[in-house]
Amino acid sequence: MLSIRLRRIGKKGQASFRVVAAEAHSKAKSKFVEDLGWVNPHTDKFEIDKERVSYWLGVGAQPSDTVADYLKKTGIEIKD
Repeated sequence: MLSIRLRRIGKKGQASFRVVAAEAHSKAKSKFVEDLGWVNPHTDKFEIDKERVSYWLGVGAQPSDTVADYLKKTGIEIKD
C-alpha cells in the first residue's frame, strides 16, 4: 500500500520537507516512488503537483494527516 507523506530534508534547525509517494511501511529516509512537491513550514510556503497527487490518490494511495491538510489548501478533494 502506498502513502503520500512528508520526507524531512534540510539542516538541523532548518527543516523543510518533500512530499513523496512511498510504501506505507518503509522507513522515513528510504527510497520513495515519486517526488510530488515540497513544504517549508518556516515560511508557510508549499508547492504540490496536483495532477500527480490526483493520480496517486486515484490508484489508492492514502495521504498522511499533515499532507491531507496541505492538499485541502490546494483544493484537492480526498475521498474517505
